[in-house]
Amino acid sequence: MCLVLFAYDPQSAHPLVVAANRDEFYARPAESAHFWDDAPDVLAGRDLSAGGTWLGVSRAGRFATVTNFAEEGPSEAPLSRGRLPERFLAGRDDAHHFAHHLQGSRYRGFNLLLWDGRTLAYTSNRGHSQDLEPGVYGLANAELGATWPKVLRGREALRQAVAGGAHPDTLLELLADRHVPPDADLPRRGRPLELERRVAPCFIAGQDYGTRASTAVVFERRPGRATRVRFAEQAYGPGGEPGARVNHEFELN
Repeated sequence: MCLVLFAYDPQSAHPLVVAANRDEFYARPAESAHFWDDAPDVLAGRDLSAGGTWLGVSRAGRFATVTNFAEEGPSEAPLSRGRLPERFLAGRDDAHHFAHHLQGSRYRGFNLLLWDGRTLAYTSNRGHSQDLEPGVYGLANAELGATWPKVLRGREALRQAVAGGAHPDTLLELLADRHVPPDADLPRRGRPLELERRVAPCFIAGQDYGTRASTAVVFERRPGRATRVRFAEQAYGPGGEPGARVNHEFELN
């Protein structure tokens, strides 16, 4: 039940600000965010089970993240969804072309968000592709625009954070929100109510499954200087116990 909150304003000093939670089973092997040996310009975590990544940036000014769809489906698929951000981050296709020419039928249900420094594109194999207009958005495990409580609450929190300067610490703090909405506001997906309660908060503190990592990404334009990226990732273990934090700050090539 991942959550990606993002503010997009290409004309501002912070053209793209992202706050994202990766929710996953704690037993699934993964590496925290780092610059990859086989793709030195890519900064991302790495899924050691199926390959690829859930979120990353590059020194070329690219950003990508993927979420799965909350749906029943086959246990196996030809290709891992985590390969989609990996391909975009290490490639040269612009966001519009990548999103609009993707063969989505080869993957299980996904949402994919891509930025090439000029265009922010969204695509899904459960919906349509679009180049996004400036705004503050929230994306979880349903189509873009779904009004899940965590999406609405997180989106408003991000709006306030961006107005205050979009510092990575502030973004990580808002991602730690454990508020459980009233039962009447929970999604209606035919699943047990207790399950919906457990996965409803922005931050999930379970024992077997929960928020594994919170990530803040801020692209910052500076007059007369190269665009700077500030990247922070806070890892968590069972019960929401904090683990290691990773911080990176670099200028784009």
